[in-house]
Amino acid sequence: MTSPVTREGPVTVRVFAQRFSSTPRGARLARRLAVLQLDRWGVPYDSETSETVALLVAELAANAVTHGRVPGRDCELALSYAPGRVLRIEVSDTRSERRPAPAERESLDEGGRGLLLVGALASRWTVLDRVPVGKTVRAELDLSPGPARTRPGGW
Repeated sequence: MTSPVTREGPVTVRVFAQRFSSTPRGARLARRLAVLQLDRWGVPYDSETSETVALLVAELAANAVTHGRVPGRDCELALSYAPGRVLRIEVSDTRSERRPAPAERESLDEGGRGLLLVGALASRWTVLDRVPVGKTVRAELDLSPGPARTRPGGW
């Protein structure tokens, strides 16, 4: 007995990558480039997705230039977008030994709070080794529509 084969249509994945300086100015540029690229891909500036990506890129890029900075080395932003499926944000830096870790929710420490924001906004996030040197922080947003929401009264 064989199971029926369900075929899905082809998926076009759009990809964007850009290096930026390991400075606060570079982090701002990364955020601006991300929302500009999304707009070019058909995700409007004022959409919920664009605003969420702006916040995620701002936090990840700020972390990269603050905690992952190596003088004379750039950071990198990469986006991949499969419409209606997933949007992946990757911010890479060249410092391998400093791995991000979110603060405890009850902690009084000032650091690590931004990763709580990343955890709240992203569908998932992780830290990967970057070859030949450094690390990449990846955050993904699931874009597939969830179950239809109905209003009270069923309409």
